[in-house]
Amino acid sequence: MSDVVVDAHHHLWVRARHPQDWIDPTTMAAIDADFTAADLPAASHDVDATVVVQSVSTWAETDDLLDVAASPEGRAARIAGVVGWADLFDPALEDRLAALREGPVGDRLVGIRTMVQAEPDPGYLDRPDVHAGIAAVGAAGLPFDLVVRADQLASCGRLAAALPDTRFVLDHLAKPPLAALPDVPAALDAWRADLAALAARPNVVAKLSGLVTEARWDSWTTADLRPAADHALEVFGPDRLLLGSDWPVCLLASGYGRWWAAADELLESLSDDERAAVRGGTAVATYGLAVDHLTTRTKEHP
Repeated sequence: MSDVVVDAHHHLWVRARHPQDWIDPTTMAAIDADFTAADLPAASHDVDATVVVQSVSTWAETDDLLDVAASPEGRAARIAGVVGWADLFDPALEDRLAALREGPVGDRLVGIRTMVQAEPDPGYLDRPDVHAGIAAVGAAGLPFDLVVRADQLASCGRLAAALPDTRFVLDHLAKPPLAALPDVPAALDAWRADLAALAARPNVVAKLSGLVTEARWDSWTTADLRPAADHALEVFGPDRLLLGSDWPVCLLASGYGRWWAAADELLESLSDDERAAVRGGTAVATYGLAVDHLTTRTKEHP
């Protein structure tokens, strides 16, 4: 079948300009480095387009990622879109977003994300001022990426219900505690219930991404990821799921190619059309990616 493959979630950073203070040089030595568009291995793994996602909370990083996406290096790396950061409490947020979108590289801005996972309050997303900022993102025609902990997942369902006209993208399936399996069989019970409640909201899609770093870094197998992936497929359906590598963060537990091989295994029971949706179609529709210039190929799947 002919389809476009999209890596809907990866990062780039040069630490001299955008420090990554969360990286522990001892436990995270694999990513204690700079990662530029030239390092992104998408093209060598038959990925047609990618979406680069913010990693620090500054307008400057968003500007830089947009510039990179529009540069020759970004085009060579197949970067088709940027999920940038925005200050949800900026009184001029609507104007700032409009200025970004109307700028010379504004067509690359396809979404907004803030670091909700860093908020200690599980009910952060219930706050009216947070709702107002996210609603402004939605009014700008942009989806809002939700990077949250599993204990914040229930509030995502309430948020999506409160803002039905805003589109949401759940990153990393809200980080299910896969490393606790099989020792703690009930570890996923609350996560399963909260994910199903969120999936009941039609304005939400979710990324199959970031799972390898929620499993045991040094010993995971595809089978360890399957409980989360299968539940997501059940409650969201293939037409509301996207694939993302979470490169270079995935390097803590997996090479880029190994993640894509695992993803193929996780999707092996789907029909060709369903697989095409997860591998790229949903990402194109969700982020409004311009793919007319991409080369589609005939792919053989197991």
